[in-house]
Parts: sequence; structure tokens; C-alpha cells
Amino acid sequence: MKDLSRRNILAASAVGGAVAAAGAAASAAGFGNPDRPAEGRMNTTPGAFSEPGPKNPALAGQFPSFQDPPPTDVNGLDLFWSSFNNAHKRVQSGGWAREVTQADFAISDAVSGVNMRLGKGGVRELHWHQQAEWAVMVDGHCRVTVMDTEGRPAVRDVKQGDLWYFPPGLPHALQGLGPSGAEFVLVFDNGHSSEFNTLLLTEWMAHTPPEVLAENFNLPVSAFKNIPIDDLWIYQGPDPMPLDAAQRAVRSPLGEPQDEYTFSMNDMKPNKVTKGGEVKIIDSRNFPISKTIAAALVTVKPGGMRELHWHPNADEWQYYISGEARMTVFNTGPRAQTADFRPGDLGYVKKSFGHYVQNTGTTDLVFMEIFKDDKFAEISLTQWLACTPPDLIASHLNMDPALTSQFGKIRSVVMPA
Repeated sequence: MKDLSRRNILAASAVGGAVAAAGAAASAAGFGNPDRPAEGRMNTTPGAFSEPGPKNPALAGQFPSFQDPPPTDVNGLDLFWSSFNNAHKRVQSGGWAREVTQADFAISDAVSGVNMRLGKGGVRELHWHQQAEWAVMVDGHCRVTVMDTEGRPAVRDVKQGDLWYFPPGLPHALQGLGPSGAEFVLVFDNGHSSEFNTLLLTEWMAHTPPEVLAENFNLPVSAFKNIPIDDLWIYQGPDPMPLDAAQRAVRSPLGEPQDEYTFSMNDMKPNKVTKGGEVKIIDSRNFPISKTIAAALVTVKPGGMRELHWHPNADEWQYYISGEARMTVFNTGPRAQTADFRPGDLGYVKKSFGHYVQNTGTTDLVFMEIFKDDKFAEISLTQWLACTPPDLIASHLNMDPALTSQFGKIRSVVMPA
């Protein structure tokens, strides 16, 4: 019996639930099925669980835990699943972008997200934001240009696995590099922020009187007769010059910014490695410019699990990069709900809500945890219990102290299968 885990019992209960469904529905709460009235398919008759009405099998098949939730789910939660996969693409000559803001994902009030693609030479035109912009490269190579508030410019080329961070108001531009361009995900530290509504160079120039432009730039009015009257947003530009040539061209007598606006996750060692996977943490302690966004890159091996935990300082916005996952979120009430995630999907966990993330696929699960805070912080359920007097734990959980003494005092972060 020592190998009979809670997850194994729940799985067995789900398979055998239909056999004893009618009796279970009338029985008292039990292990793996704690609620009165009882919930979950194991408590229904076969006819009651059937779904003869219209359905979209392709869509329903993506959400097994919504269609057949575990019996430990109770009541409901605000929807904490969203996805770039069903977000509308805005496509222009140089690439495309799609976004998920609070207007699309009501629970996500702390941050919003954008998935953008720039073809080779594709340019996200010169612009700036009222919010901070954090980004992770997911494919290809991109040129990043930015200037700080002291008038010091920087030009950097970034690749898959690299990050950048621009504080609010700093002007910048992005361009896809050869041979394949770039794809990346942007995160803004405001859930309402939209990539489709930014402060653009072309729009400001077009809506400034020509004589004012002439005076500002010390040029004749005729110099501005051909400026665009429509914004460029994402356009197809020429192949960019070599990086060293670009850096020489923008070099200022003021020098470069004292802060580095880019960061390579590939060059850092994991903060934690276990048999179940690894975690890399990037926040203001190792990426000092990132004052409002902290992040963790999590890899979970097949069958492994991001341990039961919560974050005491900020909501968690998740971006799933590869693999398949299942997550249950717990809140007061009690309320608990389980959802499934695949590449391009987004998850959201409110501050201090308990949760775990399981790898339900056959390949590594890779996802990012994003927080609107300058530092990453978490509380491990196992570590907390291990660091609590054993008589208290035994009386709370009605468990043999010999078993609770096996709880680890060092957090596992990622559990093996």
C-alpha cells in the first residue's frame, strides 16, 4: 500500500466510478471525493453523465479536465485559462501580432500579453509605452534598439531564450533578423495594455504641424512633405546592417546606458535541478533593470509535477511553450478547479491561491511563470508542513507522525514521476 498515492487513488476512482455511481452519490464524503453534495463523474449514473447535445469534439477534446473534472474540484473559479491560439492576428507586411488583454481574459488584471512575429527585415516601428515591456524570445533572432532617459542608446541582437525589459516611456524598435526572423512574447505590467494602441513615431509626426517639425529639427518644411500619414506599425524593412555597424552609427558621446536591457536565459545555470526537472529564476536580483516583472522558466519531465505551492507577493501569469499540462487552482470557499494547457496557452493564478502543475504529456513540459513584482517568491506546501511542529501536523491531517516526518524541509520545486 505504500505506493498507493493520492493521484493513483483518484485515477482509479475515475475509472471505476461508474460502477458504484448510484451508491456513491448517496454516500458520505470520502477520500478523493471530499464534498457534500458529492461532485464528479464517479457520483453520477451513466445516463446522467452522458452528453447527447451538440458539441464541437475538436474543441472539447482540448479540455478533458473541464469535460470530466476530478471529484476534488468544487464550486467554480474565474476562468484561469486563455490562449494565443484563438486570439485574432493583426497581419501587416512585416509580420503579425495577437494579444490577450484583460478585455479577453478577465482575471488577468496585473499583466497583458502579446505574441508577435517579425519576418526577416520586418520592423515593429519606433514607439514607446506608458507601461513597462518585458519579453521572451521563442524563435529566431531579433534586433533591439532602445534609448534611456539620459539620451544613451543601445543596440543588441537577441536569440531564442533571451529576454528584454524596457521601463515605461523608453523609446525602442524591434526588427527580425535572418534567416528566419523572430517570434517573441511581450508582457506589459498592466492588464489593460494593448499592443494595438501604442505611442507611434509616424502618428506623432503626421499630427504635428509641418512648421513645428521644421523648427524642431532645424530643417526646411519641405523636408517633411513625404512623411507617412498612416502608421507603419509592423512593416517590411530592408535587411539590417551588421550589428557592429549599427552600434557605431548610434554611438553617442554620452556613452551607452548603465543598465543592460537584455538577458540570456540560456547562459544562466538553473536555480534548482531535480529528477523531475529544473527552474531558472530571473528577477531584479540577476536582471536589475527588470523592476516590475519577475519570471521563472520551468521544465517538468514527463510524469513530473511542479509541487503544491503558492506565491505570496503577486499574481502568476503563465505562458506554455511546449508539452502538455494540467493545473488545479485552490481558493477559499472551498473552491477548486482543474484545467488543461498546451503550447501557446495562458494560465493565471491569483496571489496566494494554491496550485500545482502536472506534466500530462510524453515530452518535457516547458512554461514560464510571470509576476508583476521585482522579485520571485513562493511558499512550498511540503516545506511549510515539514517546518511546523509534528504534533500540529499529525492533529491537523490525522496522519502518523512517522509519515509526516518524511516531508522535506528543502523545497523540491519540481517533483519526479
